[in-house]
Amino acid sequence: MSGVSLKGIVKRYGALEVVHGIDLEIAPKEFVVLVGPSGCGKSTTLRMIAGLEEISDGTCRIGDRVVNRVAPKDRDVAMVFQNYALYPHLSVADNIAFGLRIRRTPKGEIASSVEEVAGILGLTAYLDRRPADLSGGQRQRVAMGRAIVRHPEVFLFDEPLSNLDAKLRTQMRAEIKRLHKRLGVTSVYVTHDQVEAMTLADRIVVMRDGRIEQIGTPMELFNNPVNTFVAGFIGSPPMNQFDAVVETGDRGPVAVANGARIALPAIDSLRHAQGRKIIVGIRPEHASIEPVGGGSTVPVELDLIETLGSEALLHTSIGDVPFVIKAETGGDTDHLSGVNAFHVPVDRIKVFDHDTGRVLGGSRMGVAA
Repeated sequence: MSGVSLKGIVKRYGALEVVHGIDLEIAPKEFVVLVGPSGCGKSTTLRMIAGLEEISDGTCRIGDRVVNRVAPKDRDVAMVFQNYALYPHLSVADNIAFGLRIRRTPKGEIASSVEEVAGILGLTAYLDRRPADLSGGQRQRVAMGRAIVRHPEVFLFDEPLSNLDAKLRTQMRAEIKRLHKRLGVTSVYVTHDQVEAMTLADRIVVMRDGRIEQIGTPMELFNNPVNTFVAGFIGSPPMNQFDAVVETGDRGPVAVANGARIALPAIDSLRHAQGRKIIVGIRPEHASIEPVGGGSTVPVELDLIETLGSEALLHTSIGDVPFVIKAETGGDTDHLSGVNAFHVPVDRIKVFDHDTGRVLGGSRMGVAA
């Protein structure tokens, strides 16, 4: 399998620059997810890899070959689109086989390849049907089959699950992950859904405004976001963030926000930072309703309980600042109705610069240059 290398990739439409010098190395067999809000440049980047968009500046390599001027059909990539792009008048078998027929592959080889791919994707019973007779998940599997049958060096997925309902999205995520494990093909996947990114990726590339904010494994990004944007984008629900002022406590710096005092990690830049404005970040999962050692107890007012089965989201507030706590229900929520404080260990707190949004004292792993 081939890797993908992007060096200084820029995309301009006339005078408007929408992708600003992206550098990204994707290893052979790796599953990388580009994630970010609408308009961040992730689909444009994917289309430049595919050859569907011209690269304004920089170099794109697939394996050892520079492909900037190589036609899409000659790049040995296969793309799965959001809208399936199936031929409605052709059967499932003919849709899967279409690319092979265009390449004048021998009929016997086509038949065996289609049969193999249909078996992998659970489509054997549907080969004679047309797309209109299939469910959304089955249509998406046909689109994936058409890509797989070519045995490409790289798979490209452009928000392939966006048109599916929640249950089907969950099923298809598992199928895509299983498929990648079985085939081991280098894959680049675009989505705006951070849950998809977290569940599918070997590494996640978080993008904003045509730039890469951070690259890392799902848990690296979850535990060590480099700025407030990544902290707020990765995680469901997102990290709680609120303004605070640094004061000196008995055992080190503390953050003061709406009367609450929260012990901060031992960060060098905060040792003599009395009065400095910061942003405190605490994930809902790290705010405990049970006492913890070596941390702070923060009083809150409980507004409502959002029940999710085995878990519940407690919507509280620190003064006038909203704060979400994720708690286990234990089968009912009666014991949660009296929550009036949360507890947080010092090592679970993130501190960000108030003006730049950059993390203070955290890991620099995966920071975009």
